[in-house]
Amino acid sequence: MQSAVNLWPLVGVAVIIVGFVLRVHPVLVVVAACGATGLAVSMPLETLLASLGTAFIKTRNLPMILLLPLAAIGLLERFGLKEHAQATIAKIKSATTGRLLIVYLFVREISAAFGLTSLGGHPSMVRPLVAPMAEAAAETRNGTISDKLRYRIRAMAAATDNVGLFFGEDVFVAFGAIVLMQTILAAEGILVNPLHMALWGIPTAITAFIIHAWRLHRFDAEIARDGAAK
Repeated sequence: MQSAVNLWPLVGVAVIIVGFVLRVHPVLVVVAACGATGLAVSMPLETLLASLGTAFIKTRNLPMILLLPLAAIGLLERFGLKEHAQATIAKIKSATTGRLLIVYLFVREISAAFGLTSLGGHPSMVRPLVAPMAEAAAETRNGTISDKLRYRIRAMAAATDNVGLFFGEDVFVAFGAIVLMQTILAAEGILVNPLHMALWGIPTAITAFIIHAWRLHRFDAEIARDGAAK
């Protein structure tokens, strides 16, 4: 006899999806999802409020961890970090957008492989430094660039950070995904050394680097064609 599975608790997932689609404030969406899930499982109101309060107390320092670095980066930008980065890269005549991003890809992937995942990131590195430097390299070659190409450069800079982090951290033996896979396999009776799993991530990381570096090389050619078309 198969017992029926109560799917009503999943109503919280639907609330989150609808809330984010409608662009409602994330805090309100999360609280509404918690309330919907609690009501679906007939949780007493006092217990539901107590659970929300406990979760808030445990994570009340999280906004400070996220906001303080952003405030520091904003202060640096206020005093010309972006302009100094652009002026520095403009002095290097051999620099191109693709070459700059290939170097960043290499550094990002190697640092992530050693577990230093916080050395990069979109808010702390791509927006204030990498993207402006990549734009300045294109402007040095082409004089001026179109808004469409400027946004393409920014998107490619963000993608480069994603590729370097995603495939680099798979080589780090203490990465959460590797530990999770090792735990699941062990539960099924398959004993795998986490170090061996990390080592098998190296060919994938190298392949990802080669493929994305080739894409960046082609992107340089696209930028050159944009400049020749003017």
